[in-house]
Amino acid sequence: MFLPLFPLSLIVYPGEDLNLHIFEPRYRQLINECLDEEKTFGIPAYVDNKMPGYGTEVHITALHKRYDDGRLDVKTKGIRVFRLVDFQNPVADKLYAGGHVQPVEINPDEELRASGGGQYLTQLLDRLVKLYDLLQIEADYSLTPPDQFSYRIAHKVGLSIEQEYELLTLSTEGERQRFLIRHLDKVIPVVFDMERTKERIRMNGHFKNLDPLNF
Repeated sequence: MFLPLFPLSLIVYPGEDLNLHIFEPRYRQLINECLDEEKTFGIPAYVDNKMPGYGTEVHITALHKRYDDGRLDVKTKGIRVFRLVDFQNPVADKLYAGGHVQPVEINPDEELRASGGGQYLTQLLDRLVKLYDLLQIEADYSLTPPDQFSYRIAHKVGLSIEQEYELLTLSTEGERQRFLIRHLDKVIPVVFDMERTKERIRMNGHFKNLDPLNF
């Protein structure tokens, strides 16, 4: 399939809401066409000054504001992941880029095998609770739908953009959950040490009730 393309230096996941302020002429043309023709467009990830090949198809859910000078504020939502087949910049007779993409389809049986029978979700939730308790922040996520849980928390666990992109390339929820578990297993001890260091700093200079030592 062919999509108009709007490369961005961020990762968009299926189901994610993304607000965009559109000001460049090429993207004003792209968004206006998508609004008029009710069609989707693609956001290929732009990482380390290149497009490594994966992105997300999105659709416009609302035109929030149209400015007198042609700028627009639109609300969009991610639909599905794709692999970029070719890139045309610009598309013939257009200002914007485009390209053929291959949607990443998931086989239900493969997804079931990769899910670990729900054990990965349990492990992931356990680690999320630990992380948010350490950071003293309130958990903000939903388990529904379960097949996109990893997407909903990917921006909330301290991944770099390179790691967020790697997650985008994983084709099953089970693989993505295992990826996040491995990440949190590395992050949680670091956060624990940081919080302990902060507590030591806060205590410095305070009167201390010390237990006597027996020599």
